[in-house]
Amino acid sequence: MKESMRNKREELEARIAELPLLEYGFLKTDQVEFLDRVRTVCREECPQYGTSWACPSAVGTVEECRARCQAYTDVMIFSTMTEVQDITNLEETLATRESLEVIARALREILRELFGDCLMLSTESCAVCAHCTYPDAPCRHPERMLPCVESYGILVTDLAEKAGMTFFEDYNTVVWFGAAFFKE
Repeated sequence: MKESMRNKREELEARIAELPLLEYGFLKTDQVEFLDRVRTVCREECPQYGTSWACPSAVGTVEECRARCQAYTDVMIFSTMTEVQDITNLEETLATRESLEVIARALREILRELFGDCLMLSTESCAVCAHCTYPDAPCRHPERMLPCVESYGILVTDLAEKAGMTFFEDYNTVVWFGAAFFKE
């Protein structure tokens, strides 16, 4: 059985090498902290709060999110990097996140092929639809929607540090993070 898992990990690493990632790392799910205070930033600073199926309160409480994640044994943290003219221009910065979303969906399919079910968390708020149906109707594209890492109460800087990953490059560089929970 261990040989089979080693082969799956090797195949995962080989397939990850084909993706345009900046960095990636692996942790055990029990190494991930879930903090209510992360939601404070969502609530006070994010215009998507309460308006999307990928954000609080639609994703559930932090405890519900923790339980969902802890149903898996492992987590892969991954990042991409893009350059922008002006990092303080939120519209320009947010427009660069789609590259990570595409990679997150591809990675989710790889993980599903190798390990079965997985839970993929990605950047900011879902941007699949121009206008989210929340809270009036079900999500139109649940198979494409990726909840935000922070919406689960996970501090991205903590994950990056624990995985030995770069969090900050310079003032014209945006580093986007995602997290994939799976059972190895």
